[in-house]
Amino acid sequence: MSVSEYERVPLIRSLADDPDLPSRLHALWETKPGFYGWISSVDHKSIGIRYLVTSFVFLILGGLEALLMRVQLAQPGEHVVTAEQFNQLFSMHGITMIFLYALPVLSGFSNFLFPLVLGARDMAFPRLNAFSYWIYLGAGLFLYASFLVGAVPDDGWFNYAPNSLKAFSPGPNMDFYALGMIFLGISTTVGAANFVVTVLRMRAPGMSINRLPILVWGTTTVSAGILLSVPAVSLAFFMLWLDRQFGTHFFNAQANGLPLLWQHLFWLFAHPWVYIIVLPAMGLVSDALPILCRRPIVGYTLVVLATVLTMVLGFGVWVHHMFATGLPFVASSFFSGASFIITIPSAVATFAWVATIWTGRPVFTTAFLYFSSFIVMFVIGGVSGVVTAAVPADLQVTDTYFVVAHIHYVLIGINLFGVLGAIYFWFPKMTGRMLDERLGRWNFWVTFIGFNVAFLPMHLTGLMGMPRRIYTYPAGMGLGTVNMISTVGSFLLAVGILILFVNIWISLRKGVIAPDNPWDAPTLEWSISSPPPPYNFALIPAVASRHPLWEDRLGEGSGRSMLNRGFVLDHGKEALATTVLDAEPDVILKMPEDSPWPFILTFAIGAVFTAMLVQSWWATAVASVTAVICLGFWLWPRRRLLQVARVGNDRS
Repeated sequence: MSVSEYERVPLIRSLADDPDLPSRLHALWETKPGFYGWISSVDHKSIGIRYLVTSFVFLILGGLEALLMRVQLAQPGEHVVTAEQFNQLFSMHGITMIFLYALPVLSGFSNFLFPLVLGARDMAFPRLNAFSYWIYLGAGLFLYASFLVGAVPDDGWFNYAPNSLKAFSPGPNMDFYALGMIFLGISTTVGAANFVVTVLRMRAPGMSINRLPILVWGTTTVSAGILLSVPAVSLAFFMLWLDRQFGTHFFNAQANGLPLLWQHLFWLFAHPWVYIIVLPAMGLVSDALPILCRRPIVGYTLVVLATVLTMVLGFGVWVHHMFATGLPFVASSFFSGASFIITIPSAVATFAWVATIWTGRPVFTTAFLYFSSFIVMFVIGGVSGVVTAAVPADLQVTDTYFVVAHIHYVLIGINLFGVLGAIYFWFPKMTGRMLDERLGRWNFWVTFIGFNVAFLPMHLTGLMGMPRRIYTYPAGMGLGTVNMISTVGSFLLAVGILILFVNIWISLRKGVIAPDNPWDAPTLEWSISSPPPPYNFALIPAVASRHPLWEDRLGEGSGRSMLNRGFVLDHGKEALATTVLDAEPDVILKMPEDSPWPFILTFAIGAVFTAMLVQSWWATAVASVTAVICLGFWLWPRRRLLQVARVGNDRS
């Protein structure tokens, strides 16, 4: 489409000049009804909600596995499950909560919110966005199919070699894990690339990088981290699979392999992963908490710098997981020092949140309670992390339940409480209904008490000498009472999550209709209807400050009137691309239509991994060729999808 075609319709005008524009855009962007529409939709809002629902299904599965383990450990000498069954539950619980829940649930929020807070109509690559979800779902089903064939991964989510080699694990258990993680890595990698390009090129005019919401900074930072870390673990799992299937010796010490190489490659990925599943939650809190405190966040620039610096430093501390492996003292000292330094940006963010509450006028909603408790979890997890950063202390607690307590506060406490607060905060925007506040407070207090009753005593359990990764323990250790308390707390936590689901169910059916902006929030997603229309914004808005809906009261920018006029893009499915730094209008993009090919391609890739699992090489070849053909149909060029119009400076 040439620029001259747009000369007939001004690029910038008021919506009042064309009252029929929303209906035309609705017809252009609406997903077709029925099954075909469901599998072919590329709407970021639908994909985001699918991520949220699927990740909570995996949260339930991981929680049930945890409850069964807690019943086994409630008293000494229990025989609810066997040692082998416990290893399988232990492994799948970790895999589920860390890889199938913690990041995907944040991807759900980011997928739903990114274009809305950026003032865009969709993600940069809508079909790739749909593909990332289908691959995530396929990888999760692939891993859980191991239950159906009695070959559940049983070497822990950390999967240390040589225990995971064929000689010690002859069944297909660890093949499920190795191939499943490579499968899942496709989803996280393409999703991360999509987020990075979206934030660089799909921002509303005027939304320069110093005006980005912090949740955008959090997700973009971890997306860059994913692009650097996931290849390391994908390589490690592929090398492990080669060792198991073809007799290579990457990790076999008897053939001059290096078992410790596995730990380096795994933790080079897994420790940055800690921040990957924490920083987006921090971003959600950093954006929503100030709104409930009726003021901008204290120290915006410092919080952004702390977010980026945390991810950067996260790549320099992986060895603190390996202090007990006999590494040279100098190397351990270096990584110990780096582990202490990383607490500084975390402390900056913590003080910013506390100062925002202290200097604001908090509204004590359920969301605020969750965000406030998030800070508590963040501090507890951070302080216990300082213990594991010190080499002498880590050598004492590294194989005890103290580390179990720490990892649950960091990976689950911080993530879960930020996510639950975000659900209460953005549920009205997603559904057009308000969650019930009375049930919400019950939900919060039961969850908060249950979580801390479950995991706070584990610090004591560890200091009393209880080893982790065991399925039972003798009565003489005096651990029965503390373990019973943790088990009771785990069930109380499960009740709290159940109350959340009840609240969602009731609210979806009979909840109060939500206004467009129930929290009086300042960001762009609250300037449109709840739930948002398929096209997001009838006019691509222009912004002049960090708080476009608060500009008048804060004295920023040129006032909210800028949101009442913007770019009219209605010659098909169109989006506006802007420049990287200052977000000046640059290119008008023709966005792709809905397509079933991401869904079909996922089936073909799933067939490739299934054939590799059963060692059918001819089937692997056929499935691979099929995947390439599917990719060809997906990417087959259509002239109208490749056309762009360059926006001149005189029209911006």
